[in-house]
Amino acid sequence: MLFTGFPDSSVGNESACNARDPGLIPGLGRSARERIWRPITATFYFPVGPGTGFLYLVNLYFLYQYSTRLETGAFDGRPADYLFMLLFNWICIVITGLAMDMQLLMIPLIMSVLYVWAQLNRDMIVSFWFGTRFKACYLPWVILGFNYIIGGSVINELIGNLVGHLYFFLMFRYPMDLGGRNFLSTPQFLYRWLPSRRGGVSGFGVPPASMRRAADQNGGGGRHNWGQGFRLGDQ
Repeated sequence: MLFTGFPDSSVGNESACNARDPGLIPGLGRSARERIWRPITATFYFPVGPGTGFLYLVNLYFLYQYSTRLETGAFDGRPADYLFMLLFNWICIVITGLAMDMQLLMIPLIMSVLYVWAQLNRDMIVSFWFGTRFKACYLPWVILGFNYIIGGSVINELIGNLVGHLYFFLMFRYPMDLGGRNFLSTPQFLYRWLPSRRGGVSGFGVPPASMRRAADQNGGGGRHNWGQGFRLGDQ
């Protein structure tokens, strides 16, 4: 269980996890007060060994590459909104981890971030291993298959993709494409801690003015084109 130890069968390094209980304070789990840190340590710890080192490096690369692209693209100048996305995805992954007896949460969180980027830039052509090229919307599923080949499991990647899809659907797809209500919004205290660096910001779930003008010129009907990529709050 997430709250009782780190024998992680999903990355095939159970002995290393049990031998040192790495990434955890000695004696953690003896009281409920200490157990509250388990979701945090489970997110940042990864058992690096001969069989998992390459998988760890690949996922660190994905984290840096696509987290940076989100921060400088769709979430440019909006650190509070970006932090809220991370918190929402992390909470969903922790709940799923408790329900499914998952040990480590790093890969699902990385995949959820990558999935959001891929959907916001779904028609962009990306390059992958061995010179393969395809649309960005397929990237999370290609990585799922790639990690299955080198790691032997797809549960972590699948959960990350599903959580990323949940965030994308509730924050963008449902209110913008389908005209539904806004189920997610960044709490105001996050804006106080991390104020936006750009003015004239449109709220989540409402297309910025530039998008509304473009939709009106196209007749106002049909589905929104997600393939171009955008920055939230552009006027």
